[in-house]
Amino acid sequence: MAGLLLLVAGAAWAEEATLNAGNTAWILTSTALVLFMTLPGLALFYGGLVRSKNVLSVLMQCFAIAGISSILWLIAGYSLAFGEGNAFIGDFSKVLMADVGRESLSGDIPESLFMLFQMTFAIITPALVVGGFAERMKFSAMLLFSAMWLMLVYVPITHWVWGGGWLGQMGLLDFAGGTVVHITAGVAALVTALVMGPRRGFPTTPFTPHNMTMTVTGACMLWVGWFGFNGGSALAANGDAAMAMLVTHISAATGAMTWMAIEWKRFGKPSALGAVTGMVAGLGTITPASGFVGPGGALIIGLLAGSVCFAATMYLKRVLKIDDSLDVFPVHGVGGILGTLLVGVFSATSLGVFSGYGFADGISSMGGQLWVQFVGVAATVVFTVIMTWGILKVVALAMGGLRVNADQEQEGLDIVLHEERGYDIH
Repeated sequence: MAGLLLLVAGAAWAEEATLNAGNTAWILTSTALVLFMTLPGLALFYGGLVRSKNVLSVLMQCFAIAGISSILWLIAGYSLAFGEGNAFIGDFSKVLMADVGRESLSGDIPESLFMLFQMTFAIITPALVVGGFAERMKFSAMLLFSAMWLMLVYVPITHWVWGGGWLGQMGLLDFAGGTVVHITAGVAALVTALVMGPRRGFPTTPFTPHNMTMTVTGACMLWVGWFGFNGGSALAANGDAAMAMLVTHISAATGAMTWMAIEWKRFGKPSALGAVTGMVAGLGTITPASGFVGPGGALIIGLLAGSVCFAATMYLKRVLKIDDSLDVFPVHGVGGILGTLLVGVFSATSLGVFSGYGFADGISSMGGQLWVQFVGVAATVVFTVIMTWGILKVVALAMGGLRVNADQEQEGLDIVLHEERGYDIH
């Protein structure tokens, strides 16, 4: 009997340790899709939203963040996020991918692929923060801030949620990054906007997008790439991935139509900017829920995303007069908070056509799941606020300030910081 048990256990271990070609192919594809979200998707989306004299600066920021984040993720970021460590941070066991070879597996896919997939998340998250300080931060300050923020904010929270840390142990449901990506980026953008102050002329000067064609093109790339972002987070080519892609699409479409309808009623005309912003709100809000809710829940989540994020954007700019330049907090931050909390509702299996696929292991009630989701949101917000503020103060001291001077801001960051122009008219 003991021999039989050992044989069965050995067979199970062998099966578990075997590479799955289908899953590997899907995560390879998803990894390319998520990188496509930043380069060129987010870069074009943000680039079109700023004034023409700053378009190259935004493209350069996204490009440089992709580079520095990749290097830091290889050196120690991945190890600290996904190494065993303790409840709050990983360890240095995988520094420079130590002992990880071509045959090393994470589940049934190559560990090198899992690391690369997670790297694309580590790239887009600090790149999202760019929208909070666009058109006024020094390039040197941006580089140092992004590097420090990745290691001191993104990496620890990734470990808390996905790397075996305390929030994951509590049962927090965050399928693809409501807390890890969207709340952290949104809150960091808000803190940065407050610390740096508004662009000169805000709010009386109209800062209209210089190239909506570029912005809509980038938004389309984000929508497509998000299938890899959420669908790939299943880490398998299975029904979980398929359902995650379906609910992602439904929420994006509903968010876009909701924002467009509100804008149409309020201002008399629907705008392309409103439609694509509502789409991004729908995508960000469904992200934490995408592996746990069904299409009915996604429809409601998209509806709430479009309406709540629209209200938050209007309130932040028009009432509070905070110059979060490209609306990172009201879209990603508020959307991430909303979506993370709504997981606690729409993951329930007792809501009929709006039912999801159940609460976390060990949690038996909606109230219990909502409490864990709230703790996850609160911890992420508080930690991000404190750490982002501290990092900005350190960077300001190290770089002699965070922002360019008034004359440089007036001339534009493209020519001042990079000696180039986005558009040369001969």
